[in-house]
Amino acid sequence: MAQPALPLSPTETLAPDTVLAVRNLSVVYRTRRGLVQAVRQVSFAVRRGESLALIGESGSGKTTLALALIRLLPRAAQVTGGQILYQRHGQVVDVLTLEGERLRQFRWRECAMVFQSALNALNPVLRVRDHFVDTYRAHSGGAHDQVLRRARDLLRLVQLEPDRVLMAYPHQLSGGMRQRVLIALALLLEPQVVILDEPTTALDILTQRAIIDLLRQLKNDLRFAMIFISHDLALAAELADRIGTMYAGRIVELGSVDDIFYRPRHPYTVGLLQAVPTLTRDFHTIASIPGSPPDLIDLPPGCAFHPRCPLATEHCQQTEPALLLVGSEHQAACFHWEQVTLQREAEP
Repeated sequence: MAQPALPLSPTETLAPDTVLAVRNLSVVYRTRRGLVQAVRQVSFAVRRGESLALIGESGSGKTTLALALIRLLPRAAQVTGGQILYQRHGQVVDVLTLEGERLRQFRWRECAMVFQSALNALNPVLRVRDHFVDTYRAHSGGAHDQVLRRARDLLRLVQLEPDRVLMAYPHQLSGGMRQRVLIALALLLEPQVVILDEPTTALDILTQRAIIDLLRQLKNDLRFAMIFISHDLALAAELADRIGTMYAGRIVELGSVDDIFYRPRHPYTVGLLQAVPTLTRDFHTIASIPGSPPDLIDLPPGCAFHPRCPLATEHCQQTEPALLLVGSEHQAACFHWEQVTLQREAEP
């Protein structure tokens, strides 16, 4: 399908293989108690064909960040700073400047999202075919027969029977089938970036396995960039090329799968890994992270993780560490990342 040209931002340049770059993005929610600092100075880039996982506890800002990328934040939320730079064919645009028709073209045509809970994401009174037709009309305006041909091809791609599924209502499909429909719907307009929010939540283990295999195959075949949110470290290990650990609205560590799982440099990432049972770790070494995530309205001074961190010092309590390179493509926001390294290396 032909893609509309996006307006060039002449002051911004990105690496040729970068499709999306987030720079110092901040988002707040306005509440009666005050401003919730949901996303704080987040920066990262995603390359074409790459998969980035965002992991962290509930309330760390993962879903808010994902919604900000496609400008679907609720009314109470506001972007207070930063840029979301999108690149196609060498042309760069700041998504935060798009309005009206240009914004509608960006959503789904350039960047699509698979929302958490497939049953809630689909309209219960519309057949599946109507979801495809309405999405196509809203973001492209193509012919009715053209979208149905595309829908049939996509449903076969996600291993569903088009004749049965297109005429079905969402409640007539299993959870795994609904999730596959959402994935097919996200791919309808051939976006360069697909965002998935907890893509295997509430699915049985066999269906989860099928969805994981499907996503890996689609990403390899279609070469779209994928950003997915998950609490499941095993899922991140299987699907991601890189992983970003989020805490209190910030990315506190960002690196390759091997870096995060075998060479973590932030105490919070280490805590997440230690809280998950593995086949190679003794059961008694499993431990939860002490304490609770901070109140995002009243964040502690310095590093937000310091009240729960075993390595915290007075410096941590006063100064917030920046996200800095600790390896060739490995970043961490911790003053004591070298001590974390020594402790991990000393483990049996």
